Amino acid sequence: MASGSFHFYLRRRQYSPPTHIKESAVPNESGTMAEVKQTMMKRLGLEPGYQPLPKSREHLLKYQPKLADLPPRAMQDSFTSAIIPLSTDRVLQDKYVTYLGNVRMGRLLEDMDMFAAWCCHKHLAVPQLPADVHLPYTFVTILVDRIDFTSTVAKGTEDIRLSGHVSWVGTSSMEVVVWLEQKQDGSYKKLTRALFLMAARNATNSAAAPVNPIQPANEEEIKILAGGMDRKRQRQIICAQSIFKVEPNDPEQTLMYELYKRTTPTDTMELNKRILPPNSRWMSDSYQMSTVPSFPENRNHHNRVFGGFLMRTALEISWAAAFLYCKTRPKLEHIADISFEKPVSVDSFIKMTAYVVYTKLNYMQIMTVAEVIDTSSGGDRNQTTNTFYYTFSAPDTVTEVLPRSYHETMWYIQGRRKFQYSMGLN
Repeated sequence: MASGSFHFYLRRRQYSPPTHIKESAVPNESGTMAEVKQTMMKRLGLEPGYQPLPKSREHLLKYQPKLADLPPRAMQDSFTSAIIPLSTDRVLQDKYVTYLGNVRMGRLLEDMDMFAAWCCHKHLAVPQLPADVHLPYTFVTILVDRIDFTSTVAKGTEDIRLSGHVSWVGTSSMEVVVWLEQKQDGSYKKLTRALFLMAARNATNSAAAPVNPIQPANEEEIKILAGGMDRKRQRQIICAQSIFKVEPNDPEQTLMYELYKRTTPTDTMELNKRILPPNSRWMSDSYQMSTVPSFPENRNHHNRVFGGFLMRTALEISWAAAFLYCKTRPKLEHIADISFEKPVSVDSFIKMTAYVVYTKLNYMQIMTVAEVIDTSSGGDRNQTTNTFYYTFSAPDTVTEVLPRSYHETMWYIQGRRKFQYSMGLN
């Protein structure tokens, strides 16, 4: 692909694919998602079928390149696409379709996570690696920065195209932009786009591994690279200012006091006495929980629970929580961020709890927490592995959710921040 023909742009609210993509042909097509998975397994030297003790990859550690040995890569080098063949694969249709005939968004999140790892494969170039040696790398998802959805409703019987590329790199981390399109009425229409932050690890997943630096091929790639650096700085600021690390700012302190005044009776000084205003619900009464056993079917290439499976499961229980809260079918608008804090083994029990933590007009902000249950203690020492933030909308104004404890108030403030970020209000 000529560098001058690689045209795309990244904006705060949307990402548009390269303008040179033609409807009749898909450039750099990698086949179906099933073929992409097989190709990645072959490159990594992984055998099909579940093995409780997977084949050792320690022999690949000696082939780990140094950063100086890795040539720069342009973004167009990792640009690729793949197809989910829903129009021809009836078995696949059954896995993806909802009872209304649309596509389960959770299934698409699984595919996007895997496709982001495939873009990392496409970015890597290790000239000194012998041709008969498998790739001495492991790729893990660190977080999903942002997912925005368009008004286009994906049909369960039409092919979906995934496209993407690496948009920024650090020493061992890579930002990957992935977008989905579906051909409707004769042209491809965008469904969503997401930003994944991936980490490159060595062959045994025991240490970080360097990746090829980016050398922009044109002015557009220079702008995208600068945007990736800005997003990195923004992520660092948001992390440092987390409500779980530092106290709320002055406007939020004022909001907390207003919440206290609204929910505290004026005719008594009884300790912990709270009142619920009209047309509102307590946060403690506004959640849904599910315990999910994981199986080898849900594993990634490294015998851990696949991040896409966690994303799908969390989205589906969050959707159920939003549905039961507003008593009608909600629409997923945004996913603010998804963090992957700890790996999950394939023999785990995963507790997913979806809380309605903030509401505004007809919007609901859901915070979903994934925990691995400590079976030896009966659940007394669970570990949080993931946190997910979703914004749903309802056709009409929803009941206001309110916190009753200080802890819930912190969640309310966090949900408000995520809602404002998702809606572009801050």
